Amino acid sequence: MRIASEGYPFIVGPLVPGVILAGLYPMHQREWLLVLGAVLILAAFACLGFFRNPTRRIPSEESVVLSPADGKVLQIVDVTDEYVGCAKRVDIFLSVFDVHVNRIPATGTIEFVHHSPGKFISAFKDKASTDNERIDIGIQGSRGRIRVAQIAGIIARRIICRVKPQDLVRAGQRYGLIRFGSRAEITFPDTFAPVVRPGEHVKGGETIIGRLIEHA
Repeated sequence: MRIASEGYPFIVGPLVPGVILAGLYPMHQREWLLVLGAVLILAAFACLGFFRNPTRRIPSEESVVLSPADGKVLQIVDVTDEYVGCAKRVDIFLSVFDVHVNRIPATGTIEFVHHSPGKFISAFKDKASTDNERIDIGIQGSRGRIRVAQIAGIIARRIICRVKPQDLVRAGQRYGLIRFGSRAEITFPDTFAPVVRPGEHVKGGETIIGRLIEHA
């Protein structure tokens, strides 16, 4: 299983002392050594699952927008975005059981990366979209502009974004990660029609969430 590099400290950190404590049990016969060791080892395996970084089958179609994250579609709303214009916004909730590696939704050029400090409201609530800490990126693609937001949640306190302005990016490319439960939002021109529905589970870099309207 492929693991995101950011996860190694969280995996190795509890795993090493857990193995040591469990290994001391036969010698000292102290039950707390075994219990604490087991707890730490289980925590390490939980982090192993959280930071998994699976390979995805990236669709080859050019006239589509891909999901930037794994998770459950919360809502699809019509918006007027200062960067994108008249647009659709798809909100995605990432539980602690979802893959948290984020992916680029369409090939293009990064025009901005903007960090906004904020609160840590539960990520499935609508207020998280406006009140929580977030990082927005703007992508200029061949079919228009796209905004993607990584939004922190009540547990997620760390957003990692590896792209910078003027970077050339491709659809499905890994570009960041949000730790331990969060929210992602993607805003794309209304020349694309959403092809997912609220309640549907999507996969970052693999699920098509918008398709260009032929007559647009």
